Amino acid sequence: MKAIVQDRYGSSDVLEFKEVDRPAPRDGEVLVRVRAASVNARDWHVMRGDPYVARLAFGLTRPRQPIQGTDFAGVVEAVGRGVAGLRPGDEVFGEAGGAFAEYVCAPQDGVGPKPAGLTFEQAAAVPLAGNTALMGLRDLGRLRPGQHVLVNGASGGVGTFAVQIAKAFGAEVTGVCSTRNVDLVRSLGADHVVDYRQEDFTRTGRRYDLVLDLVGNRTLADLRRALTPAGAVVLSGGGVSEGGSLFGPMGLIIRGKLMSRFGRGRIHVLTAKASADNLAALRELVERGALVPAVDRTYPLSEGAEAIRYLEMEHASAKVVITC
Repeated sequence: MKAIVQDRYGSSDVLEFKEVDRPAPRDGEVLVRVRAASVNARDWHVMRGDPYVARLAFGLTRPRQPIQGTDFAGVVEAVGRGVAGLRPGDEVFGEAGGAFAEYVCAPQDGVGPKPAGLTFEQAAAVPLAGNTALMGLRDLGRLRPGQHVLVNGASGGVGTFAVQIAKAFGAEVTGVCSTRNVDLVRSLGADHVVDYRQEDFTRTGRRYDLVLDLVGNRTLADLRRALTPAGAVVLSGGGVSEGGSLFGPMGLIIRGKLMSRFGRGRIHVLTAKASADNLAALRELVERGALVPAVDRTYPLSEGAEAIRYLEMEHASAKVVITC
């Protein structure tokens, strides 16, 4: 099968489109013929091994997983022993390492039926970003109807889902983005849009019950200043980096974990985990029209390196998808 393979850290030049062995499903796994896969900020962080501290997880000298990519949508090709509820021919979506390939093996708990009405390209955009937004708002943020939520990074992959999910939960939503993405964020249902080039959301005097930070470009003091007395901050990701740094945006995550011990529940750090139950919740939101994946561009698998370069260097809006 063809795949995007990486054997060292660096720019998009380290990514090769080449022939590799097709995987076989082990017990509890599903083999999926990938029809589409989406690109996340994690992919270019892994590509560069940046920030350096992340190499403790990615691999010290080169990536432990040579085939990158996590989100996918496709058709079940085969199932391993112990798999129930899925069979060859089923259209599915989910999360698994090695998704930038024609085939991927995924644990059953990371796979679910593809939402009705979505193309494979749209469905591939949902799992990781949608799950991150869902867990940040519902599980850590405990968002309730009528609350005011601010999403910093509202036009990014996770942000476009967070705006819609927060609205579906009955919140009043403020999205923070750049000038060029104001219309996009407003079209997703945001009640208010802050152009960070024109206004500092931490100094407007407005206060929020929940701040979901997806950028990592503000201090904890800045974020807490935007909260109501009982408000909370949820930190996730860290999509802004100049490269070649020890901690990069992860520095905020590390400080957030330390502060969470003393913040009386006001600072939370999100570690999203793949979940079939969460995929089902996302599918329900899609199928009732509350959640529509926003796709910026699509690339063929042979141009996977360019897809990652575009996300990293051009600061893509919404999701970038690779088709197989």
